[in-house]
Amino acid sequence: MVGALSPSMTLRDFENGYWYLDQLKNFAVSIGIPAAKKLRKDELERAIARFLRTGKAASPTKRSLRRIGVRDADCGLDLKLRIEHYRGNRETKEFIVEQARLMVPEVREKPGVWYRLNRWREEQTTSGKHPTYGELVRQYIALNNQERFEKIPHCRYINFVAEFLAANPGVTRAEAIAAWTELKRLDVPKNYPSWVKARAKGKGANW
Repeated sequence: MVGALSPSMTLRDFENGYWYLDQLKNFAVSIGIPAAKKLRKDELERAIARFLRTGKAASPTKRSLRRIGVRDADCGLDLKLRIEHYRGNRETKEFIVEQARLMVPEVREKPGVWYRLNRWREEQTTSGKHPTYGELVRQYIALNNQERFEKIPHCRYINFVAEFLAANPGVTRAEAIAAWTELKRLDVPKNYPSWVKARAKGKGANW
């Protein structure tokens, strides 16, 4: 198992380790990553990986990390309203779902849709575009109509469990989680093929 986070560790050591959010935030603060406490886990991982490659502490995102201005929800949500100060609160989500069902009554929410919708929104705004809430609702519908989502590169636990269950018919989710727990302790990339290789070499538990 890889040891503690350190400025002198290799990129391989970092990528083969499993780090909790608090560990990443504290380490990012210690090496000078700007606004580290406000970053998501995937953003922290990118920033730290860049630091280990280049020695430079830089922000991994162009999105605004300061909440300033009146919330869009306080202005009265409307399909024509341009997204300025989005908040992912209950009121906003209920508006999006309600408007989507008015447009497409049969729309059904898929697991993982909010994560992808938020990333789409961030990509739009950071690239200089100014989408409206109507466009956001239509993107919500489009995402829910996709047959299958692409994997989230940094979401290793979800990807691992999905691949484990698909490759081992008849196993339980509890067995998949146990395999993931074993993988976290190993000095290998945190994905299903690496777990299979480790098992073949006798590094993991017998399944």
